Amino acid sequence: MQRQLANMKQSLFDQGYLDEQFIQLEELQDDANPNFVEEVVTLYYRDSARLIQNLEQALEKNPLDFGKLDSYMHQFKGSSSSIGAKRVKIECTQFREYCRTGNAEGCKKTFQQLKKEYATLKKKLEVYFQVARQAGPVEKACRPK
Repeated sequence: MQRQLANMKQSLFDQGYLDEQFIQLEELQDDANPNFVEEVVTLYYRDSARLIQNLEQALEKNPLDFGKLDSYMHQFKGSSSSIGAKRVKIECTQFREYCRTGNAEGCKKTFQQLKKEYATLKKKLEVYFQVARQAGPVEKACRPK
């Protein structure tokens, strides 16, 4: 079970879904708080749902308020960075670049891609944490190769 878990985590890194920040979160997990990473990720998804809703509403406005969009995305990028959501963070960066250049179509397309990456990572992490709970506590967080 631990091997399956390690392989799943490695795959998330190999496919570019996660970065080093996820490992740093795992290193903060200990016997006193064995579900720390899962709790942080759960909070991320709960809080970021509001930001996505704000972004969706702001993208429906005409004309677009690029300053407001950039501000929302700045928050979203920070949250995504904190859990190591690499692909989501890349889309956030692209979106913010489109905000800076006033590219409404670019913002809308990038936002759709961001939502796909966000949903995909959520599903993958749900499975990962489910396996982690079945596997039980791990000795120590280990860095993927």
